[in-house]
Amino acid sequence: VADFVEIIDKDSAKQALVQFGGEMILKTRHGAYDGRGNAKISSEAELLTALDKFGNAKLYAEKLVPFAKELAVMVARDTKGNINTYPVTETIHERNICIETLTPAQVPIDILKNADDLARQVASSLEGAGVFGIEMFLTEDKQVLVNEIAPRVHNSGHYTMNGCTTSQFEQHIRAITGLPLGDTQLLVPAIVMRNLLGRRDGETKVNGLSTALSLPNASVHLYGKSPTKIDRKMGHINVVARN
Repeated sequence: VADFVEIIDKDSAKQALVQFGGEMILKTRHGAYDGRGNAKISSEAELLTALDKFGNAKLYAEKLVPFAKELAVMVARDTKGNINTYPVTETIHERNICIETLTPAQVPIDILKNADDLARQVASSLEGAGVFGIEMFLTEDKQVLVNEIAPRVHNSGHYTMNGCTTSQFEQHIRAITGLPLGDTQLLVPAIVMRNLLGRRDGETKVNGLSTALSLPNASVHLYGKSPTKIDRKMGHINVVARN
């Protein structure tokens, strides 16, 4: 993981900013997602604003990591501690939200192995059963660092619904009910997942469904959420590709 320190009070936060060279990420310890609960800090003024925003939340600070790509590995762990991993995927983010995944990740084989090994190590250290999303940074000097652990099925693994023998959802049920973990191999050469995000606040209305369904090798998954909100995940599209 990236270097980090516990934040106890305002003074320790200021000390962390100095320790990390004037740039860091301030994070809440619980409940953070899609950029919520995180703040990039580059000055003392930004630090004070973030501390006021987070209020009494328990915090820690993390060294800012210059990364080349973001990767993720979905891991299943059953009630007996058996572990199975899915192929490494590359995640593309905008506005701190995952908008797209590319599977398999287009990185060298040694990076794929490092990411898989790291995901297995993380899963081995956890006590829970089920599917976990292990999100990672690939740094510019080719290090693989754990960024976040999602203790649940995750949009990083939505591609498994149309790309793998066992979807992450079926795998989760298998893992927590004592059934054998399913095969996780990729059944297609490549697959792209695109999240469908809300563009406004209000009544849910689906536009462009016919166009999406007419795409070759595309599968549309809608969640039936209502109402829609800006950047709320309302569904996703999986598109199988030849490469």
